[in-house]
Amino acid sequence: MTTSPDQNNQFVLTVSCETGPGIVSGITSYLSERGGNIIELAQFDDKVSSQFFMRSVFSLLPDSLHTFEDLRSGFVDLAEKFSLKWAMHDAHIPTKVLIMVSRFDHCLVDLLYRHRKGELNIEITAVVSNHLDLRPIAEREGIRFVYLPVTKDTKPEKEADLLNIVNETGTDLVVLARYMQVLSDNLCEKLHARAINIHHSFLPGFKGAKPYHQAFDRGVKLIGATAHYVTADLDEGPIIEQSVQPVNHAYYPEELVALGRDTETIALARAVKLHAEHRVFLSGNKTIIFK
Repeated sequence: MTTSPDQNNQFVLTVSCETGPGIVSGITSYLSERGGNIIELAQFDDKVSSQFFMRSVFSLLPDSLHTFEDLRSGFVDLAEKFSLKWAMHDAHIPTKVLIMVSRFDHCLVDLLYRHRKGELNIEITAVVSNHLDLRPIAEREGIRFVYLPVTKDTKPEKEADLLNIVNETGTDLVVLARYMQVLSDNLCEKLHARAINIHHSFLPGFKGAKPYHQAFDRGVKLIGATAHYVTADLDEGPIIEQSVQPVNHAYYPEELVALGRDTETIALARAVKLHAEHRVFLSGNKTIIFK
């Protein structure tokens, strides 16, 4: 993704902690005293969980005597004072993303297109699949394709291979772009808050094969898709993004399937973008998102 000079001088600070006084003033003072110019500031005080969340985008003024690394290393003392869970990112550095697919190509093609057009600040480290069908699509984009066929007997071995690829490439985020295999509890734990899945929003109402045909039989009035973080509870992870479309009796199953593909690509792309821009905070089994 190409960036302007201004974007090259933008940094993102994310913070979460127990609610308390002086947090915002402490952080903003810390940044301003070191030549940090705050461009965006979003915060949320969750009265239910008593947790505080904040996302700040800042730049360094030309006359600042400090570097980004100075600010990041020096922030440790303030973080300890307020017991902050925090991260500081250079905004122009792309998030490294590994995409997992099976045979459906619509989500993969959409992500590749948005990446090529600069809509997503990501670097695709590899496309991993349990089938060979989509290999030409990845290789046409010059992206490494890894074939990891999974059976009941080979699942532990192939998941170990996948983790090796994640570690070898420095992958930050794994995207299940219609990957039709259930990840083991062990893998889900290792990829906690680092893996996003997409599914049709009929779950758990329409489980099993042909959910859109089931939806047609029930005469649904909305169809949709949900992008969420992967957990050991199948399709029950914290929701990042949802997309819906109104339908009526005139939509036949094949049309619902086509519309469903659109909602899946939209929800997944938005979720990847939100994660890559460090806008998503986990709060138990839900998310706090600053858009």
